[in-house]
Amino acid sequence: MSFEFRQLRYAVAAGDSGSFAKAAARLRVKQSTLSRRIMLLEQQIGLRIFDRSTQGAVPTRAGAEFLAAARRIVDEAEGLKSCAKAVGRGEAGRLVVGFSTSLSAGHLRAALSGFYRRYPDVDLHCVEAGWEALMRGIATRAIDVAIIPGKMPDDRLARRHLWPERLMVALPEDHPAAASETIFWTDLRDETFVLPKLDPGPDAADLVRARLRGAGGIPTILMEDVSRENILSFLPVCRYVSLVAETAAGAPHPGVVLREIHDFAGMAHLDFWAWWHPDNGNAALDGFLRLVGEGYPEAVRA
Repeated sequence: MSFEFRQLRYAVAAGDSGSFAKAAARLRVKQSTLSRRIMLLEQQIGLRIFDRSTQGAVPTRAGAEFLAAARRIVDEAEGLKSCAKAVGRGEAGRLVVGFSTSLSAGHLRAALSGFYRRYPDVDLHCVEAGWEALMRGIATRAIDVAIIPGKMPDDRLARRHLWPERLMVALPEDHPAAASETIFWTDLRDETFVLPKLDPGPDAADLVRARLRGAGGIPTILMEDVSRENILSFLPVCRYVSLVAETAAGAPHPGVVLREIHDFAGMAHLDFWAWWHPDNGNAALDGFLRLVGEGYPEAVRA
């Protein structure tokens, strides 16, 4: 037995409206075409679906049962069609965002929250990892877009500058400099910095070297293979200092204070970038990049 899906739509529409003429008008086809297709369907299944009269079309008892089953098929097919269109527009589907920074505050948290509100039917997943793992994820399409400070060492990836975030120094709360709301690089000349090997540690280390060398100092920097959270938790004990992006300001760390850093160039900051594979055809990624562009147009133009 074979028949067209279109025939089921015609039959269901006729059953819902009780009239071939009304069904044809709703589906924007000729009544003769709809009537002929339904008649062919009845011949193919060996069942009279409708009793026809000048008053309209009334389903037979067996026809009513057939139409109930046909309606489920039509509804499911229409749902699949709508879902496919939504996925194509980026309004449904799945988006995996990788990052290496804190979500406790800052632009990234705002961007993810805004995306979730605008596209509630997109299954949003977040992955926290270091640069190497994020690059592998982008290459294999396991990650759609990575949001990181600094630039990835892979020219094959597409990129977009997103926003700058303040770079802050983390100090034990009883550190002499903690009493000042604003700290200058020269105030940190004799400090030992402990930074994570993961982001934003490498970029932060480069910035420390550049700024303190310019101030006549040779910085002492320890790169540790632990998370920034563990480093911050350990600062009051080890008496070192560290650097974090302002996103970390949203999470409290007992015994630690965060202060802005200033110099002749202004407030220290890290630039965040979005990275993705240029062959990634996920429409939800396009939606995410559009949203970020709307929220941070100055950063995107930069």
